[in-house]
Amino acid sequence: MFKRAGTIIISAVIITFIFLSVSAQKPNDSLYSFIRLSSDIAFRISARYVDDVDAKELIYSGIKGMMNTLDPFSEFLEEVDYNKLQETTKGKYQGLGMTIMLKDEVVTVVAPMEGTPAYRMGLKAGDQIIKIDGKSTRGMSTQEASSLMRGPAGTKVTLTIKRQGVDEALEYTIERAVIELKTVPFYTTFEANGKTLGYVRLARFGEEAKNELDVAFKEIMKENIDGLIFDLRSNGGGLLSQAVNVADYFLPKGAEVTSTKGRTSDQNRTLYASDKPLIPDSVPVVILVNGMSASASEIVAGAIQDWDRGIIIGNDTFGKGLVQQVYPLSDDVALKLTTAKWYIPSGRCIQKDSRSKRHPDNMDIAEKNVDETEEKKDVFFTKGGRVVYGGGGVIPDIEVEEHKLNSLELNLERLSMFFDFSIKYTTEHPDLREDFDVTPQIIDEFKQFLKEKDFSYKSQIEKDYEKLKNTIEQANKTAEYSELLDDLKQKVEIDKQREFDESIEYLSRSIKRDILTKLYGEKAVYRQIVLKTDPCVKKAVETLTSTDAYSNILESGG
Repeated sequence: MFKRAGTIIISAVIITFIFLSVSAQKPNDSLYSFIRLSSDIAFRISARYVDDVDAKELIYSGIKGMMNTLDPFSEFLEEVDYNKLQETTKGKYQGLGMTIMLKDEVVTVVAPMEGTPAYRMGLKAGDQIIKIDGKSTRGMSTQEASSLMRGPAGTKVTLTIKRQGVDEALEYTIERAVIELKTVPFYTTFEANGKTLGYVRLARFGEEAKNELDVAFKEIMKENIDGLIFDLRSNGGGLLSQAVNVADYFLPKGAEVTSTKGRTSDQNRTLYASDKPLIPDSVPVVILVNGMSASASEIVAGAIQDWDRGIIIGNDTFGKGLVQQVYPLSDDVALKLTTAKWYIPSGRCIQKDSRSKRHPDNMDIAEKNVDETEEKKDVFFTKGGRVVYGGGGVIPDIEVEEHKLNSLELNLERLSMFFDFSIKYTTEHPDLREDFDVTPQIIDEFKQFLKEKDFSYKSQIEKDYEKLKNTIEQANKTAEYSELLDDLKQKVEIDKQREFDESIEYLSRSIKRDILTKLYGEKAVYRQIVLKTDPCVKKAVETLTSTDAYSNILESGG
């Protein structure tokens, strides 16, 4: 007990010292008194509480309580989360190079990354990892499995694999390597309506973003492109410095990219484009965004919109206009703290008010009525005089309605039915061409597969029907309404069949997506689905190849 109490006292003293050190920058008597109070409470808990107290849990809970009074992006990062942040930022880790998930409570390969040890050794999507270095994975979480498979580059790990269509377990001894997570997973040029267009996908603003974009843009510019599609959808951001580097490709040297404003003078600064743009003004640019494009993505999209350098297509962005700074506190924990707000050249801050407050499902907050929020939005102007709004993310110049999953589609994705079907289908058709079409026959096979899997789900109408039925039963009116209930039940089943028929396009695209990923990798999905069928890409192509559509938007403020 004395040893445990001593640990708590030391922890409390350390926290006090940290806060006093920070407070020394600007004395605050009330802060000192509260720090003394927290230390006193920690001491008394350690000395007097009826049971033994875990020092780490006690102090960490106190720290998390402090963080809960701040915005949702300020966090105390424990070891796992801190390592994930560093991995995402650096874009590297040491291991085998594959994504995994739990499928039927078994650690399962989703996809090996191209060029990695897992890929070179022939691991396949759907492979079940039943042992890692002889240790059974039964009951193991993906985090535990991932931890066992990772390790210093050059060391080896043995995986025991169960593969569909193969009776005996397979054993692979694989040498770990440094795995580089691509910030630019795909880029290409393609022909559309008699013009050559470039397409570049940026997944995040990590340390390697500029280096990888250098390669992508230089390769694309060799083709004398007539327009560029730069895809920032679902890019949650990253390093502020990389956002400025990316804006450099499009904006003239000396153009303002963003400015930051905080409580202290060192947080107030303006950042400018520093190089001659690699993409000349003669090349029209379309930026694709959606509701998950955040932070650094919004800086780039917003700056390009404010300078009238390109047009934005897609959906309103996330609305994260806050700057975080990471303060390492030891080898395995850190403080990620919001220190400033950022503004784009027109002067607008795109921070959504709802993003400034903690919420259990902050990424899915339903915004207020559009008409109501627009009344409160401040009006700003682009370089050419176009009206843009602050306080609500970057609003696209052309909005493309985003497909919302219905109950059928949601449950098929949630239960990995497309993934499972792709494993079965590619086992039976290993030589399928990359440009294959999802025929009615494949759809019929998918239907049969769902029956074999006993797939079932409840549509929204079916849920409503069951509520009505329960209400009638509780009122003891079942006999009186039995005929109506039978009639409604039949109509519910008809509606579910109609829901399937209405989802054919989504089903076909999803089946193709997972089959292509398994046989040809992620790049094939971009080539065969994104470039050919994606609604936002199609709208971008239409805009870039139209005689007047692009220029009419940029000149609308004049």
